[in-house]
Amino acid sequence: MKKVLLVVDYTVDFVADDGALTCGKPGQAIEETICQLTEEFLANEELVIMPVDLHEQEDTYHPETKLFPPHNIRGTDGRALYGRLADIYEANKNRILWMDKTRYSAFAGTNLELLLRERNIEEIHIVGVCTDICVLHTAVDAYNKGFTIFIHKNGVASFDQSGHVWALRHFTATLGAEVL
Repeated sequence: MKKVLLVVDYTVDFVADDGALTCGKPGQAIEETICQLTEEFLANEELVIMPVDLHEQEDTYHPETKLFPPHNIRGTDGRALYGRLADIYEANKNRILWMDKTRYSAFAGTNLELLLRERNIEEIHIVGVCTDICVLHTAVDAYNKGFTIFIHKNGVASFDQSGHVWALRHFTATLGAEVL
């Protein structure tokens, strides 16, 4: 079965200590797992996509404006990939797909489903942040589109520990995902 690794929102704003909407230490603790999985997928010539949150400066119309502080603003350092993942991406730009996304789900308003279908991808592996927001909404859409879902427990984190725990349970109990 052909598979893809989605590395969701692993950026400075979501992970660094001084990030605008950071998971902090929980987000930093998953760096090695994310990097290992990315390198493993690349070594096996499997698809790696990095869906990355994109916001515009002072966009009063975006629904997240009322919920969260400004984050992942176009052209800012906060939108850069965090840590060693940035180096892996730079070394493999021709093999990793970067995907701008403007909603929680990597499927919402993007061509992700088309990219996966044209490559006959059936299995989606998800890592990144936040477990109970963008990872969750991406998994829900993957479920609704009929993909087989794998969540790597040591590769997801949130700034809300209770939301993180709830989402891990929801992945298996409601979406039929396998949490590895």
